[in-house]
Amino acid sequence: MATLETIEPTTDQKARVAAGNEIGTPANISATPEWKAYQKVAFRISFIFFVCLSIPNGVEWYKHVANMDWTNLHYRDLYDIARFGSGIDLFGNTFFGSKLNGYANWIVTFLVAVVGGIIWTWVAAKKSPAPKNYNLLYYWLRVIVRYRAGIGIIGFGFTKLLPVQMPYPSLGLLETNLGDFTAQKIYWLSIGIVPWYQIFAGVVEVAAGTLLFFRRTTTLGAILLFGALGDIVYVNFAYDGGVHVYSSYFVLLAGFLMVHDIPKLYRLLIQERFTVPVNYYPTFAQTWQKFTRIGLKTGVIVLFLGVLFYLQLVNFLYDPYKQPSTAGVKKLRGTYHVSEFRINNQMLPFSPEDSVRWQDVTFEKWTTLTYKVNRPLPLDLSNGGGDPMRDINRTFEISGVGGGRRIFHYLADTVNQVLYLQDKYYPFQARRNRAAGVGGDGGQNNSNTQQKKKEAATAYDENWIPKEALANIGDENKMIDERAASTRRDREFAEAPKNEKRNRMILKYSTTDGSRVILTGTDDKKNSVYIMLDKVNKQYALSESTLEAGKY
Repeated sequence: MATLETIEPTTDQKARVAAGNEIGTPANISATPEWKAYQKVAFRISFIFFVCLSIPNGVEWYKHVANMDWTNLHYRDLYDIARFGSGIDLFGNTFFGSKLNGYANWIVTFLVAVVGGIIWTWVAAKKSPAPKNYNLLYYWLRVIVRYRAGIGIIGFGFTKLLPVQMPYPSLGLLETNLGDFTAQKIYWLSIGIVPWYQIFAGVVEVAAGTLLFFRRTTTLGAILLFGALGDIVYVNFAYDGGVHVYSSYFVLLAGFLMVHDIPKLYRLLIQERFTVPVNYYPTFAQTWQKFTRIGLKTGVIVLFLGVLFYLQLVNFLYDPYKQPSTAGVKKLRGTYHVSEFRINNQMLPFSPEDSVRWQDVTFEKWTTLTYKVNRPLPLDLSNGGGDPMRDINRTFEISGVGGGRRIFHYLADTVNQVLYLQDKYYPFQARRNRAAGVGGDGGQNNSNTQQKKKEAATAYDENWIPKEALANIGDENKMIDERAASTRRDREFAEAPKNEKRNRMILKYSTTDGSRVILTGTDDKKNSVYIMLDKVNKQYALSESTLEAGKY
C-alpha cells in the first residue's frame, strides 16, 4: 500500500501539453509534484479539522453501538450510527454563547486544528528529508469524509424516500387555522401534503450518498449533496426549521470533497481547455489488502443501502416514527361538531369566545383526541421529534400548533368503553438525547429538566388507571404489528417514565355507528362533563395522501 498510481495521459495528450495548448506540463500529470509550503500547512489544518468532524464525539455513540441487538434491529439503531455529533465539543457554548445555534463546536474544532497544524508543521520541519507532499494522506482523508457524508445522508434520505419525516396532516391539523401554525410547521406540512415530492428529495439524498461510496463518482455525489443540502440549510434558516446545523454539516463535507475538482471543472467548463485530471490512490498489492477493501466497502453498502432500507420500510408500514403507531378506536374516528356541552351539570351554549366549552373534536386513526378551546395554551416549539417509542411522546401533532387546540393521547378500555387520556403537551418536555447526539429531530439532554421530570412523576398518582382496565387495554408496546417489534422498542418502553405529571381525563364513550358519540366523565380539572358529538362528513380541499404510512 506504500506505492501510488496515477492516471497516465496518452501520448497525444502529452504532445498537446508540451505544445502549450493544454494545462500543465507532462511532469505535473504523470509525476507527483512537490506541494507548496502553504498547501502543506492548509492540508495539516484541514486533516485535523475534518477527521474530528467525521468521527463521533460522544461516549454515548460507542455505548449505543456496543449494546445494539443485531439480531432484532430497529431502524433507529442504524440511523443513530449514521447520525452522530461530531467535532470537539469543549466549552463551545461557554465561549461563544448560544447565538451561534450549534456551530460553536465547529469553531472550537477549527481552533484546535490550527494549533495542531502549527505543531505538525514545526515537527515536519525538523524531519530530513521533509515530505514533498501528502498525496497518500489526502486520499485517505477524502475516503473518511466521503464515507462519513455518504452514510449520514443515506440515513437522512431514507426518511424521505419512504415518507415519514414530514407526515401528511392529521385531522386535528387540518382543523387548525393557517395563522395558528408556526412558520416551521407550515413548511413541514407543505412537504407532507405532497409525498411524491418528499420521495423525490429522498431519492436525491440517497443517490448522493451512494455516489460517494465510489471513488470515480465522488465528484458527482459531492455536487449533488452540496446543492440538495444547501437548499435545506436555507429553508431551515428561513422557516426556523431546527436542523440547519446538521444540514450545514453535509454542505461543509461536500464542499471539501468538491475543492479537489473545482479548478479542473473551471478549466474544462469555463475556459474550455482540455484538462487531464490527476488522481492519486493506493495500490493494494497484497491479497489481504484487496479482500479487506472489498469486504469493508461491501459491508457498508449492504448495511446502509440494504438493511437500513428494509428497516425503514418496516417503519413506514407499521410504525411511522413521527406519528403514533397504535390504532385508535375505529368507531370514533373522524371530525365532530360539539352539539351539547355540560360541565358540572351546567349547560354551556356555543360561543366562539367561551374559554371552557369545546368547539370541535377530532379522533385520529391513531390514539389521539383533539379539541379546540378559546384560550391561550403553551406552544411547543420543537420540530416534532420522532425518536421516542411511546406514542404519547411523539410530538409532531402538537409542535408548532397554536390556536387553543389541545391534543390528548388515550388508552382505550374497549370492554367498558372508557378512554384514559393524557395531555401530549408536557411542561418539562425535553428533546431526547439520542445515542447519536445530533439535533435533527431531537437535541441535547438537560439534566435539570430530567430531574424535574422525575420529581413530578414521583409526586403523581400511580394508579389512575384501574388494574382491571389495564388488563383490558393490554400492553401498548405489543399493539403494533409484530414485524415492527425490536429489542430497542422493548428496552425504551421498559425504561420510559410511567407516571409523568400530565393533565389527564377519564371519559366513557357510547356510540352505535360513530355518527353520534356521547362522552361522560371528568376533565383535566376534575370537573364532570357531558359532551354530545355529531360527526361531520367534511370534505377538505386537499386530496387524501396516496402514500399513507402506518397500519391502522
